[in-house]
Amino acid sequence: MKTKNWIFSKTGILFFIGISTIPHVGFSQKLSKTQLDKTASDFAKSSFPILRDILSIPNDAFYPEDIEKNVKWCETEFSARAFSTTRIKTKGAPLLLAERKHKKAKKTVLIYLQIDGQPVDTTRWDQKSPYQPALKKQVNGKWEEIPWESIANYEDDWRVFARAASDAKGPVAMFLAALDAAKQEKIVPNFNIKVIMDFEEEMGSPNLPQAVLDNKEMLKADMLIIFDGPRHITNKPTLTFGARGISTVQLTTYGPVVPQHSGHFGNYAPNPALRLSKLLASMKDEDGLVTIPGFYDGINIGAETEKILKAVPDDEEQIKNRLQIATTDKVGKYYQEAIQYPSLNIRGMQSGWINEKVRTIIPGWARAEIDIRLVLESDPERLIQLVKNHIETEGYIVLDREPTQEERLKHEKIATFTYEVSYQSFRTDFDSEVGLWLRSALKGAFDKDPIMIRMSGGSIPISPFVTTLDIPAVTVPTVNRDNNQHSPNENLRLGNYREGIKTMIAILSEKL
Repeated sequence: MKTKNWIFSKTGILFFIGISTIPHVGFSQKLSKTQLDKTASDFAKSSFPILRDILSIPNDAFYPEDIEKNVKWCETEFSARAFSTTRIKTKGAPLLLAERKHKKAKKTVLIYLQIDGQPVDTTRWDQKSPYQPALKKQVNGKWEEIPWESIANYEDDWRVFARAASDAKGPVAMFLAALDAAKQEKIVPNFNIKVIMDFEEEMGSPNLPQAVLDNKEMLKADMLIIFDGPRHITNKPTLTFGARGISTVQLTTYGPVVPQHSGHFGNYAPNPALRLSKLLASMKDEDGLVTIPGFYDGINIGAETEKILKAVPDDEEQIKNRLQIATTDKVGKYYQEAIQYPSLNIRGMQSGWINEKVRTIIPGWARAEIDIRLVLESDPERLIQLVKNHIETEGYIVLDREPTQEERLKHEKIATFTYEVSYQSFRTDFDSEVGLWLRSALKGAFDKDPIMIRMSGGSIPISPFVTTLDIPAVTVPTVNRDNNQHSPNENLRLGNYREGIKTMIAILSEKL
């Protein structure tokens, strides 16, 4: 095996020496179901040190020194598996591209992995540190930590608790384990592999679109698969063929220039929190439908699409029980239909003070943070303009900055409105080449068709790849849905870890 690499000078200049290539030894046959199960089980156990190692590296994207440690770790691990690695510079953290070619391979598969994680509040975690992975099992309905050494005889329902255990370093460790298993079993994919690693996903991947555009040739591939996200709520093998995009809005209304005594100026100075509440309430009806004309234009759930949506085995009562809600919004008739539409969501509000800091004042301002989830049929700029126009029809002058004194004295209602489009939606046909290939791989591994989801409700930064590289994309989720991602006590079920490795071995074995 001959491995060649990219070399970086201290000045950051890139020197190309070669591409890692696996010599042609004849493309492998698939493992039998029994062999696949045993191999996945063996490599789950042998790879637990890798999982523990990667989870021990803090990965908050707001701390560049920690991100650098993650980049170096990934460079080392992929280089050890005969990949060449290239840092793609951006205005923030670099992207990392790992590439391995297989002789006589005609197709190239690009794989997306997320490495960074959400910030942590260590006081809310039930363990010493979110970056010291803890092995736990459930006893009388509570998670109890057990010695890490017990993992050698793990049970499927035990879990590893750590930041990014599921979102999304767990899948990274699964993929590395699958590569090691493929090497042992002499599985040589009949396609080339490129792996793109994102270290700013939880920040919205702000530099990704430009990086993809600037490095289009380097990232060129025939299809994209994403190892990220939780399986369907049934925890059965799942393929997700799209995701909603996301844009965000910050909306601020104004009262007195500084907070005022509510006794001296109550009934006199307008309250910006009340005005903001009324303004937000005017955007939706009691059933949760956006009342702004044109917001849902272009969405057509035809008979064929409805058949696809209803094939997903959701239990609506189970979903409501899990959320502890008595009723749902009426945007769609059921869950899968609801997420085919764009959404307008208030994700946070702020005005004045509360709890032990509460004061008897009229606030000087009130602010709402809004996210708009996008679907393929919705133009984000159009939706944002519709929201802005609606605010104006409610009698507000809309600015993109703080109002001046003159503007405050002249206009009764003032709002500051700023927005950002993070990334757009994508959707791939079920019968696309990548869809049929992955479906065959998972069916062979698990003896049944995977659950096929048209589009997930959440957002991932995949549309720049789909649009710029002009390739189809499918997500292969592997982790447990009840993983507490983005929250304290994030965790990864070890049965999902093993089956994730099994899934990825099956994909590496499947001829393309």
